[in-house]
Amino acid sequence: MKVAILSGSVYGTAEEVARNAKQLLNAAGFEVLFNPRARLADIQAFAPDAFLAVTSTTGMGELPDNLTPLYSEIRDVLPAAWRGLPGAVIALGDSSYGDTYCGGGQLLTELFAELGLQEVQPMLTLDASESVTPESDSEPWLETLIKALSQ
Repeated sequence: MKVAILSGSVYGTAEEVARNAKQLLNAAGFEVLFNPRARLADIQAFAPDAFLAVTSTTGMGELPDNLTPLYSEIRDVLPAAWRGLPGAVIALGDSSYGDTYCGGGQLLTELFAELGLQEVQPMLTLDASESVTPESDSEPWLETLIKALSQ
């Protein structure tokens, strides 16, 4: 199975979580596209069977700058070939921001719903005010995701 990882990061933490996810997925036998600067054409050429989004959130609850162009491209096109594919989201944020906590992940969850992707499991939220090891904190959730995608 081919999994495309969409990644948005401000300071690099979400990118590290995505890189760790790629390693775990590869170790489980999945082919993975992970390019933090990917464009829609790159993803379409890869022809994924599933999606994983890993993103941090800016202070106003928005996506990081490196993910915004891809997000906009996907929203403009809404590729019909992706309808029904499995998808999941990991969101990084800081709960001290209140209402905008993990807003980037929420935007991607909503995009996945617009695309008709099937949510494999609920969004994982990683709180920067509680976790200093988001890569390892995401691993139990990722193991569950791998099992779900393997069925």
